[in-house]
Amino acid sequence: MKIYTKTGDQGETGLYGAERVPKDHPRVEAYGTVDEANSAIGLARSLLPAQHADLQGDLEYLQNALFDLGADLATRQGSPYAKNVTRLDAADVERLEHLIDRYQEEAPPFTGFIHPGGHPAAAALHLARTITRRAERCVVSLSHQEEINLEAQRYLNRLSDLLFTLARVVNAREGFSEEKWLVKKRR
Repeated sequence: MKIYTKTGDQGETGLYGAERVPKDHPRVEAYGTVDEANSAIGLARSLLPAQHADLQGDLEYLQNALFDLGADLATRQGSPYAKNVTRLDAADVERLEHLIDRYQEEAPPFTGFIHPGGHPAAAALHLARTITRRAERCVVSLSHQEEINLEAQRYLNRLSDLLFTLARVVNAREGFSEEKWLVKKRR
């Protein structure tokens, strides 16, 4: 199978089930942005020192879940193909909440806004967080036009919180202090 199909040369792509839509369709924008977040998590994994096997395992789980989420978003509700798609559900959201709670115990106390950055893996996790927030906004926009799996929206909301927490944990483990937002005094 060739990587190029030429079927998208006219600005359209296929949803799961072969329905053609413009490449700038809100559904494509939503699952495309989820794919970007997944790639940013992959970048973070590539930068993560080897001793963080727990983080590697949890990030791998997240990458697999984001593929499921992409398939969910690429398949319209009620499509005959929907039965072939694994949709995220409340248990998936709950799993993220457990991960947040577990890692938050290790993160330093949160005392205010911080600059994204620090260790390269932490910086990549912050990038993944912001892309995830954009994906969430795309899913919200899509929900105004079409029926969606509402757990997908909740999942992205929790995922951004988890990625923020993981970035802070990486910085703490690697000895990077957090730079706090310094509010400029106005006259």
